[in-house]
Amino acid sequence: MEFRRVLIQVYEGERSMTRDCNLLGKFNLDGIPPMPRGQPQIDVTFDIDANGILNVNAVEKSTGKEQKITITNDKGRLSADEIERMVQEAEQYKAEDEANRLRVEAKNSLENYCYSMKSTIADEKLASKLSEEDKSSITSKIDESISWLEANPTAEKEEYEAKQKELEAVVNPILQSLAGGAGGMPGGMPGGMPGGMPDMGGAGFPGGAPGAAAPDAGPEDGPKIEEID
Repeated sequence: MEFRRVLIQVYEGERSMTRDCNLLGKFNLDGIPPMPRGQPQIDVTFDIDANGILNVNAVEKSTGKEQKITITNDKGRLSADEIERMVQEAEQYKAEDEANRLRVEAKNSLENYCYSMKSTIADEKLASKLSEEDKSSITSKIDESISWLEANPTAEKEEYEAKQKELEAVVNPILQSLAGGAGGMPGGMPGGMPGGMPDMGGAGFPGGAPGAAAPDAGPEDGPKIEEID
């Protein structure tokens, strides 16, 4: 059986993208069985002792799988001058970093919505209430949106938002009609509202908590979350 793994990457820096920060270390959290998107719950904790030694611990809550890493001060850490330089750069590129953050949030929102709705219409209780025409319309629009995402990994924020509105314009009326005509959706809100917080891996030492990367793709299809980091 194939297993999922989560790559945990720890950065220090002041910028919103990990490419502009300093990688301190990384490790894999292995042995997580395949689960639907959004079901795995990974807790990543950071503990810094009086000597500046950082301990990073990752636990998948449903299975108890755990892995950790210890990062010391003796290598790979930024000097005081480098930290000062990064603080100055963060201020200099503040507007650019904010634009990047919003763009990635919009991309992740569309991607999460696509896969959430894909999972929703695959639910047997809901699928049995959908006409073939409606199911085909939703599936076709989801596939079209995913293909567009793959072909446009660096689109603008407004483009991602427009594409999500296009998809919602097809999906929402169909699901709302089911909710209104059948006394509510089976099992509650379909698929929930996908969160998909962009990975803030760049917000690590010295100006914030180090970040963890998104899960690797497992045996099931799933979104590839762009790092902001």
